[in-house]
Amino acid sequence: MNNFLNKAGCFLSAYSALLLRSGATCARLEQNVGRMAATWKLSADITIMPRHVSLVIRDNDENRNRVFTESTSNPVVSFEKITRLSQMSWEVADNGWDVEKAEACFNEISRIGPANKWWVLFAVSCANGAFCRLFGGDMMAVAVVFVATLCGYYLKQLMLSKKIDVRIVFIICAFVSSVLACADMLFSLGGTPQVAIGTSVLYLVPGIPLLNSFSDMIDRHYICFFSRMVDALILVSCLSMGLCAGMWAMQVGMF
Repeated sequence: MNNFLNKAGCFLSAYSALLLRSGATCARLEQNVGRMAATWKLSADITIMPRHVSLVIRDNDENRNRVFTESTSNPVVSFEKITRLSQMSWEVADNGWDVEKAEACFNEISRIGPANKWWVLFAVSCANGAFCRLFGGDMMAVAVVFVATLCGYYLKQLMLSKKIDVRIVFIICAFVSSVLACADMLFSLGGTPQVAIGTSVLYLVPGIPLLNSFSDMIDRHYICFFSRMVDALILVSCLSMGLCAGMWAMQVGMF
């Protein structure tokens, strides 16, 4: 039973770390881990911190426990991993998977790579152009925002691949996108240049940390709530700095 406790604990701690790194909320993590632990007649007490997760895995029959800790640094959001990891927890609970089968599935999921960067680049540009239209921009403004997003997001992908600090990346990308969007006003390309400038940087809004922070607040994970909220607000501040710098450089009035 000792070996089983260690094996299950190592698996659950690695599972928890990957789920958090992929962008899951604390509530989802607790539910998924608790579901699998109960299937194996174990109990899991989870402590979730901004940069690591600790689990106390307890054997309900023999009253033994082990402590496991995993780092959650270097997060890379992946909705596919979150979905498949959650599905796996239900497979364990509903079909009685043992630890070995769960580990094999987990290893397969952990090898999932990021989506095609060119497809993501095109999709993000189209989505941001749609936001411009949604907020009342004309077709010329939509085209300008599409190009501004295309250039800014490509620059973001390039700089992040070079391990440049994400805060610097946000400032530079917001600056580049806003400068390109200012062309709508400077050259009188369309009738809604303000909408083009305002929506040109929306692709940088850190929506996932903001939404996850509110979910953590509702579930009383206040440390993670505060950490994610501060991270998101810092990125929004960097976005705003880049936008203001771009408008100042192009001599476009902010008010």
